[in-house]
Amino acid sequence: MITFIAALALAASVAPFTPATSNDSLAAQIQARVAELPGAEVGLAYHKLGTGDSLYLDADKSFHAASTMKVPIMIQLFRRVDSGGLSLDYPLLLVNQFGSIVDGSPYSLDGNDDSDSAMYKLVGTRVTVRDLITHMITRSSNLATNSLVALANAAAAESTMRSLGAMKIRVLRGVEDQKAYDAGLNNTTTARDLSIALSAIQENRAASAKSCAAMRDVLLEQEFNTGIPAELPPGTRVAHKTGWITGVTHDAAIVYPQKGPTYVLVVLTKGIPDEPTAQKLIADLSRIVYAHALGETTKS
Repeated sequence: MITFIAALALAASVAPFTPATSNDSLAAQIQARVAELPGAEVGLAYHKLGTGDSLYLDADKSFHAASTMKVPIMIQLFRRVDSGGLSLDYPLLLVNQFGSIVDGSPYSLDGNDDSDSAMYKLVGTRVTVRDLITHMITRSSNLATNSLVALANAAAAESTMRSLGAMKIRVLRGVEDQKAYDAGLNNTTTARDLSIALSAIQENRAASAKSCAAMRDVLLEQEFNTGIPAELPPGTRVAHKTGWITGVTHDAAIVYPQKGPTYVLVVLTKGIPDEPTAQKLIADLSRIVYAHALGETTKS
């Protein structure tokens, strides 16, 4: 891997966004773009599936997982379905009271702080596991997530990640557990581990082929598309999961170019207080990687 200083030197000697003909030039372009945001920290994992073409930049650096932790929960739920221990049509009573993993004390979620506030209108009714998974992924519903974490079992979800080769990801709890947050008991991930999980979904290794196809369909319905998909050519299918909290913005995707091989791209960021700025960074890095994957010249 080239050094950060070498990346800046190379970036200064050529026009921005030159053709990415090698992984060295791809790394240089990415590092030069990140360097435009002082204080930004980025973990990136790229892998063109079925080939040796890959790039990992700070890919083993641990980040707060934010809502990307919902991918391991989804995988574990589908594995339970495969084993016969759960039905996607099971009607789960939706409640808004959960127990902290620190001491079991109750806490509730605030719909005003949830990206899927409409879900709170269903509290007290029964909602199918299938619908809860869809809301958890496509709208990043925290209420749906917390309702599913106990069903999936966070420890089992983490164990499944280990079995797939994701060795550093931590799946401890649902969201908004303030006592756990204060105690440093947070869900964390690395870019490499999320890329392993998404590759397993694409390659039908995360669960059965039927379940992996269903997971891809849900990820393709993602409604927040200001990151990895934002600057890709119209019609490019992207199955992905976003995540954000204050100062942290992520996107993790399987990208299906219309003419070209499928690849996985994960971009984790922190240290960028302004969320639109972080999203623009992710979109720009995605555009650079897309051009590399297809052997094209990127455009500023």
